[in-house]
Amino acid sequence: MDKTYRTEFRRKYLIEALPEPLTRASRHLQIFDNYITGTRMRIRSVRDPETKEWSWSMQQRVGVESGELSALKIGEIYLSEAEHTVFGVFEGNEIRKNRYFHEFDGKPFAFDVYLGNLWGLNIANVDFVEKESLIAYEPPPFAVFEVTAEPFFVGENLVERKFEDVQAEVARIGAGPDNVLRAADDEFA
Repeated sequence: MDKTYRTEFRRKYLIEALPEPLTRASRHLQIFDNYITGTRMRIRSVRDPETKEWSWSMQQRVGVESGELSALKIGEIYLSEAEHTVFGVFEGNEIRKNRYFHEFDGKPFAFDVYLGNLWGLNIANVDFVEKESLIAYEPPPFAVFEVTAEPFFVGENLVERKFEDVQAEVARIGAGPDNVLRAADDEFA
């Protein structure tokens, strides 16, 4: 694959709420992802509420292997404000979320609290340097259900969904008390 891409190894977990010591008032970033219909691309706008500063990028995420969602090639081009304005025609297929950061057991986590139609969806993301660490990782205690391998929980698939759709999908894939973290066992076995 093109050398302009970096590889990202990630596991994703549904969580009920931000784990302590985080609260919704904790330092975070505001993320606005606009997905370009019919492509694998998005325009990401990020605002830091503390400094009021914005940054923009165009991103593409491609599975390293077909159908694999734990290892992705990420291509990213940073945009100026003027360049971002040109891409404003793609706004509308948007997901908004607040992203919080915290370290747990020596691993940095990003916690996404979704806003708007997806209010109620909270996802914890943990990144790894290599696949072996990803496979060996034990889920954190605040994880309710792993969704790393579930295409439904990819941004471009969530863009036109509502929280009720998320609840139905979780029920469909069996995230009941007897199946917590079942997806992790299936994908990495």
